[in-house]
Amino acid sequence: MSRPLRVVAATFALLLATACNSASTGGNTPAASARGVTADTIKVGGIVSMTTASGYSKKDTDLGARARYDRANAEGGVNGRKIAYLGAEDDGQDPARNLAAARELVQREQVFAVAPMSSVTFAGADFLDSQKVPTVGWGTLPSFCGPAHIYGFNGCLVPTPGGTLNQTWPESLASVLGGARGKSVALIAGDNDAGKFGIRTFTQGFKAAGFQVPYAKAVVPATSMPSDWSAYTKEILRSGPGGGAPDAVISVMQTPYNIGLFTALKRSGYRGVLSDPTDYDPGLLAKDATKQALDGVHVLLQFQPFESDSPAMRQFKDDIRKAAGGKEVPLNMHMLTGYMSADLFLAIAAKAGEDLTVESFQKAADGFSDTGTLVGDRALPKGKKESFGCGALVQLKNGRYEVAVPFKCYPPIPFG
Repeated sequence: MSRPLRVVAATFALLLATACNSASTGGNTPAASARGVTADTIKVGGIVSMTTASGYSKKDTDLGARARYDRANAEGGVNGRKIAYLGAEDDGQDPARNLAAARELVQREQVFAVAPMSSVTFAGADFLDSQKVPTVGWGTLPSFCGPAHIYGFNGCLVPTPGGTLNQTWPESLASVLGGARGKSVALIAGDNDAGKFGIRTFTQGFKAAGFQVPYAKAVVPATSMPSDWSAYTKEILRSGPGGGAPDAVISVMQTPYNIGLFTALKRSGYRGVLSDPTDYDPGLLAKDATKQALDGVHVLLQFQPFESDSPAMRQFKDDIRKAAGGKEVPLNMHMLTGYMSADLFLAIAAKAGEDLTVESFQKAADGFSDTGTLVGDRALPKGKKESFGCGALVQLKNGRYEVAVPFKCYPPIPFG
């Protein structure tokens, strides 16, 4: 066959296939119009730190996302399309692997969206935003605050110029301590960019709530956990008024570091309040040493505690149980992170309508709001500059978590 005839034949075949595909939909199924979107599916992937050098893992973020997508599919999908969730790529908390995972999902897998994205690094942020990939995750990094296509499921947790500070932690600890007036807190974090920024913001927040902050340092090696914490504990325990111990020690670090620090503080005789934002995980209670190290610790949550009995929490637990094959599995905050990342993506995609494109998704996000979710009331574009401002404190007591301060939303303060 000559080249002109081959071209004509190929063109005719393409037109015939298109006509057949159109006819098969009967006009009732949304047409495909964007990368990762077909007439009946939306392809979504995730990026999660499943393995790390310290042993800390967010792998259950993937289960949480899968649980939410499974329910969406069981209910008919999003405007007639099922979610084709590929699972999460493991970035190992490595910036290079994070970027590689983003490229893999977009260039090879051709996903429409990345949800969840949960890591301490987000080197793939600029790439995802430039490729116009809607991305939803835990907004603990600056990249969740501003870029057009990147969203935090509970808003932007990293204050930006002109933004606000979430006061959940200071206000909740004030409740635990009977008020902030005359009380002191020591803040400690890892020696990295995230730790330094955390120290800066939490120092402002605790001072604004009325606390004294005599110690606030990002000094713990971020790449190798100390075997001896005495240098840190001695300085902390002498930082309070009159050279005494502060009323509370706040750690802005991950679980393995917290276990080491809190154990050392207790052995030094410290009897004040200990608090961190990461150790809400019943799986940690399986080991007696871990359970003992974390006993009494107040953990900051930015979602409803698992101990609550709201309809949304009951639904979450049921969805997780189904995704785990009908088994009861210990719940943890990473499951909630994945679940709510998927939930926000689904809510915006549903509002975008049958003609799902990046443009329609972005338009739906602009002005999106809902209420009564596991992270409180959500609103965009507010979430691009500030968090949704809600949270709770739970305390580990005698091998179980108890709600110390109920889930509540607090007025933010200007960041400066």
